[in-house]
Amino acid sequence: MTALTRVTSPIGMSRALYFAVHAGALAAPFVELDARVLAIFAVSYLVRIFGVGAGYHRYFAHRAFRAGRAVQFLLGLLGVTALQRGPLWWAETHRDHHRHTDTPEDIHAPRYQGFGYAHWGWFFAERHRRTKLAGVRDLARFPELVWLDSTPVCAVVAVALGAGLWLGFGLGGFLWGFCVATVLLWHVVHAIQSVSHSMGGYRNFATDDASRNHWVIAALSLGEWHNNHHHRAASARQGYQIWELDVVWLVLRAMASVGLVSDVRDRMRDRAAAVTALDAQEQG
Repeated sequence: MTALTRVTSPIGMSRALYFAVHAGALAAPFVELDARVLAIFAVSYLVRIFGVGAGYHRYFAHRAFRAGRAVQFLLGLLGVTALQRGPLWWAETHRDHHRHTDTPEDIHAPRYQGFGYAHWGWFFAERHRRTKLAGVRDLARFPELVWLDSTPVCAVVAVALGAGLWLGFGLGGFLWGFCVATVLLWHVVHAIQSVSHSMGGYRNFATDDASRNHWVIAALSLGEWHNNHHHRAASARQGYQIWELDVVWLVLRAMASVGLVSDVRDRMRDRAAAVTALDAQEQG
């Protein structure tokens, strides 16, 4: 390991955790699902999928809005609760995907590595276990984010979340609020990497890749309209059509209105304003 890389987690431990949580999800139907447990499941899922969409994806990977160090740290911590490794690892691998989207060099391209590898196999591969800090120099300068990205911290957060749900809400709270919610969250994110680059859906923009929008994936991810995203990756807004609900964008706008974040970028609106200004200049 060099100064520009760091190990995020042993491959064996990642696999053990991944399949153990799936086993817990399979056991959940044998536990009574009442309104209380259903509410725990919903809150656990929605809060953490927002952490991935707003924090890991739009903030850390694409810097689509600005946040102070305290909010930045909280977004990172919220993302860690999704059990998808640390914020630096997530951002670095995602940036790498955007540099090589749907080419043989893409780290998870269904066209070249196959659907299963793109869906979940890639993050178990030995070559992807390290965080390449050279790809996230803008984030690695914050020691608290480097700390948050470490394997021990990610492990402690996972254990604390699972134990807290069990101690606070019993076995049903653990199986539904931790296991089922985590598995659903994982596979929604996995589907963006696999399904949204290979099949179905529709395309608003003729991008140089196979990205596409899917109604179900966008609804479950709170607004990840993937073809729109690849058209304007630096935009915090991903729902461009009137029917494309983007909950993450709406929450970020609300956060900006009270000063928690700023410069929440709407690249579609920016482009439209630029075109309008150019037309006015030409007419003048």
